[in-house]
Amino acid sequence: MLKQDFLLPTETELTTRQYHIARSHKKNGTSLEDSRPYLEELGIEIRENRQSIQFLPNTNEPVHRWSPYVQGFSARFVQRTLEKYRREYRSPIILDPFAGSGTVPVQTKLNGLKFYGIELNPLLHFVASAKTRNWNVNPEKLLSISRHLSAKKDFRAPSFLKSSRQFNPGVLANLEKLMSGIQSFEPGNNEDAQIRELMLLAFSSILIEVSNLKRTPCLGYSPSKRVEDEAPFNAFAQKIEEIAEDLWLLQTMYRHCLDVEGQIVLANSAEYTHSTEYDLVITSPPYMNGLDYVINYKIEMGWLGFGQTHQELKHLKDSMVVCDNVSKGLIRNFTRSDRYANDWIENIKSEIAQNIERRGSYRRPDMPEIVHKYFDDMYRIMKNVISALKPGGRFIQVIGDSLIADVYVPTDLILARMGRELGLRIESIEKARNRRSGQIRTYQLRETIVTLKKD
Repeated sequence: MLKQDFLLPTETELTTRQYHIARSHKKNGTSLEDSRPYLEELGIEIRENRQSIQFLPNTNEPVHRWSPYVQGFSARFVQRTLEKYRREYRSPIILDPFAGSGTVPVQTKLNGLKFYGIELNPLLHFVASAKTRNWNVNPEKLLSISRHLSAKKDFRAPSFLKSSRQFNPGVLANLEKLMSGIQSFEPGNNEDAQIRELMLLAFSSILIEVSNLKRTPCLGYSPSKRVEDEAPFNAFAQKIEEIAEDLWLLQTMYRHCLDVEGQIVLANSAEYTHSTEYDLVITSPPYMNGLDYVINYKIEMGWLGFGQTHQELKHLKDSMVVCDNVSKGLIRNFTRSDRYANDWIENIKSEIAQNIERRGSYRRPDMPEIVHKYFDDMYRIMKNVISALKPGGRFIQVIGDSLIADVYVPTDLILARMGRELGLRIESIEKARNRRSGQIRTYQLRETIVTLKKD
């Protein structure tokens, strides 16, 4: 048999991406195999501890279900973590420096514990705050007001978001009516202001549901989706009923938690000045080469007034932990002399650069510097947070690794090494689940729980 029977198709017969996948030496590879040199240098092993750590189960959990958040992590994981250290920390103070939609603050408050959260995205800050500070609202009053809204103000959808394409004409008109009614409601007291906030939260949570879009996990159009004109009113009423049902549950079963002290601040975790010390930091940072959180939530941000132009959204994105969709100018200017670096990062950057040059083209030729900036961003945040961690406290991160241009990036191990360099002990690294690389589906990545302790 001739050897040519086993030759790969030529690049002209495949897309460029398919061609590089077909030639990749990472096909059918695993992160565990590629992690061995790093693990040996750290002198640790990754333990198997399979468990659910994704947000999806939260959609059926009280309060957590008030807003969808594809990138969040599991409330049950947070609960297991709190229970694990219940005896060691009698009245722990909890921090999440990437508060997101508020999973850690909400679950912490449900346990009657003091919580803090930091979130840079104004939409997510609003969502997390609304889910933690309005538990005393009368559910019957919320239902009554939401059912009798009258539009005295005229709201128009944000044109810069191409709203007329994102929503069917009838749906768009009814969304504008609904928002006009919410904005026309004038609060007469503090409870009225809380009700208005909960109505805005409910409105934001239905926008993608009634749009021509889907988020799985990236935001994109769904050609097969069919949405009735009345969908905004029906979805909004259902969401308000869910919130009212949960308020009743909180006020009957969790009365001792209603006024638990806590705060979620709108700030950059790398720069925020902490006024307290924490026993536990529980968080899930953005993943390397992960989602563009600004673009993924631009619809809700635009409709609620948290980003009125593309320029505002760009500025916010450039302020966050870097993703692979940031402006090229930001990466060109990433030349600080004091930026964090180590030999692992330099070697990974070098391999990525070589592979990009070998390919001849890549979506982001500056990917090596994007990788470097990601770890520099994370180092500055970890350094700032660790300075506020009590002796004996723990820094717990749920994080995933990456495959970039056929180069394995052990994000969890690099962050663990950073923690050690900042004075923490690597207590454990546990694999919670397997993942698949978005670049090469046969390559097995992982999602891990990294626990660092301040001895």
